[in-house]
Amino acid sequence: MDNRDDIREFLTSRRARITPQQAGLPVYGTNRRVPGLRREEVALLAGVSIDYYTQLERGRLAGVSETVLDAVARALRLDDAERSHLFDLARAANAPARPRRRPAPKVRPGLQRLIDALVDAPAMIRNGRMDVLAANRLGRAMYAPIFQSSSPANVARFQFLDPAAADFYTDWDSAADITVALLRTEAGRDPYDRNLTDLIGELSTRSDDFRTRWAQHNVRIHHTGTKSFHHPAVGDLALDYESIALHADHNLHLTVYTAAPGTPSEDALRLLASWAATHLQEHRP
Repeated sequence: MDNRDDIREFLTSRRARITPQQAGLPVYGTNRRVPGLRREEVALLAGVSIDYYTQLERGRLAGVSETVLDAVARALRLDDAERSHLFDLARAANAPARPRRRPAPKVRPGLQRLIDALVDAPAMIRNGRMDVLAANRLGRAMYAPIFQSSSPANVARFQFLDPAAADFYTDWDSAADITVALLRTEAGRDPYDRNLTDLIGELSTRSDDFRTRWAQHNVRIHHTGTKSFHHPAVGDLALDYESIALHADHNLHLTVYTAAPGTPSEDALRLLASWAATHLQEHRP
């Protein structure tokens, strides 16, 4: 098992989206058989030989220097998430292939107390496979449809396999794009996580929507933004979120949602807190 196919498909998909004009290259004639840049054009922009770049695009990143990777990233106009993904793919190419299952990381009691202290903001902790490992009371209330969908709760399975997701996410397409990009990013970082590859295989088999998005090789660094939900108990919620990587805890991620002051979503969060107090039993994901 290796990641050469992922490397090849990622590089060719990034090359296909850039025109010579965007790259500042002259165009001679109109008979171009490939979309985007040709391999020799990327090689020219990166300052490497055509043969060398061809080997890279065939998935042979083992032993490639950071200088060359940086040059390729610049030539392909990769953003920060894509550049990090390219470096992850290179690190994985240099690592011994050891497919393995990992036990689900435990959320430290201190982390649980931290999110429980956030009484006015939904908060949850997930891993790279989008398993929800912990949440505070308001987070369990907000994600109630996800917790009710499967055990353990998994955002990706809910989005692509549960019809209720189309009602829960106001903009399902955007939410689905983000989730697949996060899974693709995690797969580049650790392609030998058997649990992750099993999840990707399951979703690819059972969901055409997932399979189409997976083939696009989009990646994402998830830090901050706004998401919209339609909660079955309180209606519409437009919430800002902050996502923080917990590097000391097996690369878990903490996500906290807040509503802008004086908005209907702030009122809806208060209503959700009241609903949680009467409808949720004390339990941990």
